[in-house]
Amino acid sequence: MSQDKQVALVTGGNRGIGYELVRQLALKGFKVILASRDPEMGQYATQKLIDSNLDVSFVEIDVDNQESISQAAITVNKCFGSLDVLINNAGVYLDKNGKLWTMDPGILEKTMATNFFGVYHVIRSFIPLMEKQGYGRIINVSSEYGAMSEISFPGVGAYKLSKFALNGLPQLVAAEINGDIKINAVDPGWVSSDMGGPSAPRTPKNAAESILWLATIGPEGPNGEFFRDGKQIDW
Repeated sequence: MSQDKQVALVTGGNRGIGYELVRQLALKGFKVILASRDPEMGQYATQKLIDSNLDVSFVEIDVDNQESISQAAITVNKCFGSLDVLINNAGVYLDKNGKLWTMDPGILEKTMATNFFGVYHVIRSFIPLMEKQGYGRIINVSSEYGAMSEISFPGVGAYKLSKFALNGLPQLVAAEINGDIKINAVDPGWVSSDMGGPSAPRTPKNAAESILWLATIGPEGPNGEFFRDGKQIDW
């Protein structure tokens, strides 16, 4: 790399797993961009990390808004000139205990807009920064609910479909991209967070550690695969 410090960007970085990913990347020596759709919360989280002497910057990204994503890519290119690591962490879990065909269709549409199309547009907007240097590491935070083995069980249909579609992206992008650019998906497990709830057995720190090893894999590392706790799992 032409720069002394690698640049990483984390969507949904103001809380939970995202915040811990930003913190741990900065501790590892990355220049980290914390992305959040809420400027006030994002800047507050960023300042906390800066106060801990970590190299963190803020950029506003609403993954439901293509213009927001495009403007963020322009800002990152102008301020940093490159991007080495992209972690697509932002997501929603809107399902109630109901059947897919009886739920409000808006729940499915909103879930797909954030969990699938949001990630698609973020990758589409930022991958040119990786292509121009021939290097990049992309990690999609997915879920075991997106695995084929889970689709046949009832419940949380909108969330499952969104993660099932999301799991197709690493396979497609890996097949189409050139250079030393790797893209993989990770199931972080059931994590104690706003999304996972207080009863979840894993902490954001545990989850972040299970994800971040993919940020520094070498040219012979995995590409277009799905992992849990460092071990490859079936799509």
